Amino acid sequence: MLPADMATGGVSAAAAADLKVGAGVLQTFKQRVDKLLAEFEGSAGSAAKVGGHQVSRAALSGVGEFHEADGLHTQYDQVHRQITHLSKMLSLQIEAMGIAAHGAEIGFDNLEDDQRRRYWAIQVRIDREHDAAEQKKSGEPAPERSDAKKSTKGYQ
Repeated sequence: MLPADMATGGVSAAAAADLKVGAGVLQTFKQRVDKLLAEFEGSAGSAAKVGGHQVSRAALSGVGEFHEADGLHTQYDQVHRQITHLSKMLSLQIEAMGIAAHGAEIGFDNLEDDQRRRYWAIQVRIDREHDAAEQKKSGEPAPERSDAKKSTKGYQ
């Protein structure tokens, strides 16, 4: 038999009250995250808008041969791709944070299936992007991952 102060699902009444207050705080946090995501997607920093701002090679020097303009355009193009990518990743991170806050409020098992799938899809994409960046930095090949193999070490 549980003590009287532990009758609310294995936690004391005071702790249960704290959890309810925490859920309200999480709801407010989730609303703020959702608002930030909406503002970000509508801003000049959104991936769609950043991706649309491109400068052509000809805009730098016309159609003639100008090696410095070629080099400048190559650098510009590389930076532009990276900024567009970072904008997409930021948007995904904000979206995942909103789902996580909602899941923390109502319980992750109580999230709708599509929200849970979306959260994990975002996490997998972010992990893969991170692994690819680390692999590029180190110059080592990325570790092979497969559900078909059994490991005694767990996920690496």
